[in-house]
Amino acid sequence: MKLFLEVRKETIYDMIDPGVELQIIARGFEFTEGPVWHPRSHSLVFSDIPGDTMYQWSREVGLRVYRRPSNLANGNAYDLQGRLLTCEHATSRVVREEPDGTLTVLASHFQGMELNSPNDIVVRSDGRVYFTDPNFGRRPTRFGRPRPQQLPFQAVFLLEPETGHLQAVSTELEQPNGLCFSADERALFVSDSARGQIWRFDVLDDGRLAHGKVWASVRGEGPGVPDGMKLDSQGHLYCCGPGGIHVFDAQGECLGIIRMPEQTANLCWGDEELTSIYITASTSVYKLPVKVAGILTTPKSDDRS
Repeated sequence: MKLFLEVRKETIYDMIDPGVELQIIARGFEFTEGPVWHPRSHSLVFSDIPGDTMYQWSREVGLRVYRRPSNLANGNAYDLQGRLLTCEHATSRVVREEPDGTLTVLASHFQGMELNSPNDIVVRSDGRVYFTDPNFGRRPTRFGRPRPQQLPFQAVFLLEPETGHLQAVSTELEQPNGLCFSADERALFVSDSARGQIWRFDVLDDGRLAHGKVWASVRGEGPGVPDGMKLDSQGHLYCCGPGGIHVFDAQGECLGIIRMPEQTANLCWGDEELTSIYITASTSVYKLPVKVAGILTTPKSDDRS
């Protein structure tokens, strides 16, 4: 499939070859999300939220069901031990898959109230877990289970997995969604889907967030809102948004948009050198080779990979 680039600054050609092919690796889903690459098994896990199923794909095996039902799973991430962490819309939980395949609930309530619907999740190199908690999974749509919201806010949460301590480290965003760390992990970027913005926060020594401010606006034609994000090894930020994937330089200037044929929700780096982007976009999962490698936290064990 031919790649279409909307160029706003020609430096985007240093990252993406306009002649490269956009490949479809799997299709026929309802709405895909939460892609995460395992660098040792060279496999991709992703969610089909309304399909209530998680899948695993690799070049060697192809596509297989990974977990069904998934409780309308959305975002996924590996922890430092290689265990898969998953955000569930239907149950308002964050769960961890153990080596024997059982699920451990890491978070479900805050101050005695149910979480809204955990959405996206990242793990810092010190083991701390951050996840966003908008209310999308409580709305009467195919992405959730309609039910009243208990928390009076939508937040970014910090979870200390060893103690189970949970704290809301930001309540400033209207609908916090995708998130990713800067290369040095001293900053956390969070997309606010409702406002069409990417926010940047300083990460303090104790894990709390401070000095939050709007870092970039995500504007363009086509379906989609600011959603999943990833940073490459040169500091460029890729954010799913209207019309496809918006690519920003380290100062927050949009260099262009990778135009996608479907509404795009999330992405991750993959392949041996992390020089491919795996993209979850509505009914399909795509692969796009790039010139600049991504950043990935490597799991320390294979566990159930």
